[in-house]
Amino acid sequence: MTITGATPYLWFDRNAEDAANFYVSIFPNSRIESISHYLDDAQLPKGTVLVVEFTLFGRPFAALNGGPHFTHSEAVSFQVLCDTQDEIDHLWDSLIANGGEESMCGWCKDRFGVSWQIVPRMLNPLLQHSDDAVRARAWNAMVSMRKLIIADFG
Repeated sequence: MTITGATPYLWFDRNAEDAANFYVSIFPNSRIESISHYLDDAQLPKGTVLVVEFTLFGRPFAALNGGPHFTHSEAVSFQVLCDTQDEIDHLWDSLIANGGEESMCGWCKDRFGVSWQIVPRMLNPLLQHSDDAVRARAWNAMVSMRKLIIADFG
């Protein structure tokens, strides 16, 4: 058996193409790969976008227009590690624009309801540090913020 990996498959009501276009516009190394459409006798009208296959960060994703039966929740999120505050600011501001929502500890939700964690790359090593005081300072700083500010982890 040859296994090549897993592709996140995101369910949308009818805005899969809009979501995929939004994601490829803000994340590097991203592009739309293909778009398929519903045929006759399907749950949505013929010609409606069925699946958008796209690449984010060089990894495959797919977006399905499946109707209103299922919605996104915080039970699944995508963590994006950033090296600079400019990267964090750009992604955070883009994701919460036009109806997205801020949450705590670097979490936010985009206007399509998908949850993201926009995190400085340097945070996880601090949270896993062998020194309890370093871990506590990092934790306390993180839980006090919405968008994470690298300088505040001092």
